[in-house]
Amino acid sequence: MRDVVPTVRGPEDALAALRDAVPLTHCVTNAVVTGFTANVLLALGASPAMVDIEGEAGLFAGVADGVLVNLGTPNPQQQASAREIVGATRRWVLDPVAVGVLPVRTALAAELVAAGPAVIRGNASEIAAVVGRGVGGRGVDSTDDPETVHAAAAELAQRTGAVVAVSGAVDLVTDGVRTVRVPGGDPLLTRVTGGGCSLGATIAAFLGVVEPFSAAVAGSLVHKRAAEVAASVSSGPGSFAVAFLDALAGLRPSDLDAARLTTAGDAR
Repeated sequence: MRDVVPTVRGPEDALAALRDAVPLTHCVTNAVVTGFTANVLLALGASPAMVDIEGEAGLFAGVADGVLVNLGTPNPQQQASAREIVGATRRWVLDPVAVGVLPVRTALAAELVAAGPAVIRGNASEIAAVVGRGVGGRGVDSTDDPETVHAAAAELAQRTGAVVAVSGAVDLVTDGVRTVRVPGGDPLLTRVTGGGCSLGATIAAFLGVVEPFSAAVAGSLVHKRAAEVAASVSSGPGSFAVAFLDALAGLRPSDLDAARLTTAGDAR
């Protein structure tokens, strides 16, 4: 079983390290977004794999550099694969898609949270539901804002030991002690299927080269910056999706300006 890499780096160094390492990133993910997620990882500089067959998923997770468990389409095969994965690696991201009102994924999310993910990534309504302070959003769409669930996210991080990454207009990343806010991005990313799901995969890729807090911050900043570049040359969601991949591929470490981030300590 691989341990999470202990080295702490800023976003610039994290992206440079990812490009050098080409981390093998294993995704058990939403059937709707598999292709887009794989293309995002390739554009970023990682190596994607989508192994969701019971009897293989855990074996593959043991050799992968980072793993995403996304609950967007939790069919029985993916449920079994998720349970294999959490016993094979510590470098995994849980994306509790649409938890709250839907019972199968909500129960599975609670089980997987107890298994100890390195990072829990979701929108504000999903994170509130995981903590037990909400019933989820409108399908996969959030009806909450990251700031409104800040306390809940910090509580979840303290209780589980996971880094919690909350997506929104300003992303929020907390380990229960520190909080980083990542502004920027563009609303067009929310009009492309897989914008949020692929962020979970990006964070999983960064888990191959940095520790979880740095992975979540770097992943968030990468997506925000690429979305801004893509939006500047797009006329709508279709052209944006293609431009987003191009922007990820063209992103340089020096484009990740850490001065955009705001850092604070959480009250305990």
